Amino acid sequence: MRILRCRVRCRALAIPHSSGRILGLDVGARRIGIAVSDPLGITAQGVSTLHRRNRRYDLAELRKLLAEYEVLEIVVGNPLRMSGQAGAQAEKMIEFARQLEQAFSLPVHLWDERLSTAEAHRLLDETGIRDSRRKQVIDKMAAVLILQSFLDARAANSHLTTETRRHGGE
Repeated sequence: MRILRCRVRCRALAIPHSSGRILGLDVGARRIGIAVSDPLGITAQGVSTLHRRNRRYDLAELRKLLAEYEVLEIVVGNPLRMSGQAGAQAEKMIEFARQLEQAFSLPVHLWDERLSTAEAHRLLDETGIRDSRRKQVIDKMAAVLILQSFLDARAANSHLTTETRRHGGE
């Protein structure tokens, strides 16, 4: 499992790229927002919000989505503190990511999700979505933002690696 702690620094990390869809998750105590990438790993789209029941149910529902979208990797939002330090929630996500890796035998990446829910609220404010509908889409929107950030960082890293090779670097 790759723990990627911050958006800025992680852009320079080598994030191996495999072609195929990536599942993005914004995991909360009651709901899991779910997004999926396109097959080329360029854009993220919201899929659904899973209302959590128990570990067995959650994994069974995620397994269905992995099969339906032919997912090759999973990105889990990592709720770090604003200081960048891992708190209790981040520790829970590390454990959840380990469970996903064991259950599905797929690469799982923890990705910094700081401010993703706040950004999702801001975007929903701009669209004028009512409060009653907002609860239904906020977690899915946060999952889209987390996954898109990961995809953008991967693309930027790929571009930097290509440019370095082109100019005689490693």
